[in-house]
Amino acid sequence: MDEIKRLLSDFADAHGVSGYEGEVSTLLAKELEPLVDEVRIDGMGNVIGTRRGEGPSIMIAAHMDEIGFMVKYIDEQGFLRFVPIGGWFDQMALGQRVLVHTRDGGRLTGVIGAKPPHIMDEEERKKVVKIKDMFIDLGAKDAADAGALGVEIGSPVTLDRSLAPMANDLVTGKSFDDRAGVVTMVAALRRLRGKDVPATIYAVGTVQEEVGLKGARTSAFGLEPDVALISEVTIPGDHPGVTKEQRHVTMGKGPVITVVDADGRGVIVPRRVIDWLRASAEKASLPYQLDVGSGGTTDATAVHLTKTGIPSGVISVPTRYIHSPIEVLSLSDIDQAAELIAQAVLSAAEHL
Repeated sequence: MDEIKRLLSDFADAHGVSGYEGEVSTLLAKELEPLVDEVRIDGMGNVIGTRRGEGPSIMIAAHMDEIGFMVKYIDEQGFLRFVPIGGWFDQMALGQRVLVHTRDGGRLTGVIGAKPPHIMDEEERKKVVKIKDMFIDLGAKDAADAGALGVEIGSPVTLDRSLAPMANDLVTGKSFDDRAGVVTMVAALRRLRGKDVPATIYAVGTVQEEVGLKGARTSAFGLEPDVALISEVTIPGDHPGVTKEQRHVTMGKGPVITVVDADGRGVIVPRRVIDWLRASAEKASLPYQLDVGSGGTTDATAVHLTKTGIPSGVISVPTRYIHSPIEVLSLSDIDQAAELIAQAVLSAAEHL
């Protein structure tokens, strides 16, 4: 578990908003190098590690990008106006400390501010402050000073957070969506090292999932695997404000196998893929949870519609407060999700 925690810290603390995943892709390529026969980065920026073998080809994918922001305008006083990259609930952004990434690779600390409530009228205080009314304060003297520091229109912005331990085996941090999936994928490949694997494995770190599942679509088109497993996170319902009917998934009770997401508008996982994953879990005495989701989608939505269709499944780690700076998960869920993926790969030839 210590190694999983170290990996998660390395990946989650790295910075890579959609379209700017370079720091994360470098880390992933390094981790995959001893686990596969070849590592390459394709034209879109996806990291693809290939382990060749006899039998079906299996794509294991996890997206590398995180939600963040981008500088849209620098005002005369040096404050930065920005737009969201990926899905944000506006009130999560206000008051956050951020890093503005400069054109020369530097990082500048900033804070997201807005008009203080002390000088708002009563009606204003009742409303959620919108991102369009927020700004980033760098401490710059004026626009020229901000420019001299290396900020420009188009500078990416990420959250300034690092992983921290909590009680039991829980941890909190940014970008667990989907660095937890990346770590699960790496941990699964580590368990397969030195074993006779009856399949070709494509371990793929995809780009730009948060803004349209883009890297998954292009990488799956190029690889055309026989089947795909998406390593992701999902929303549990084990905290106040959520009913079991809305979300029965519970953190700490094992990985989640998706049956359907987004009311079927995303992926409807083929029965043979679900049976394969369930049989793999049961054979290894691994706990698992089934999920029918009504919310968001994953890279599986793009992958399963590629070319003539690629059967796709999703294995997720329950993660509280996703798309926020304080996501929370259980390290044991990552451990068990990695084992489930490894066991599924080992038994693929029997089921596919």
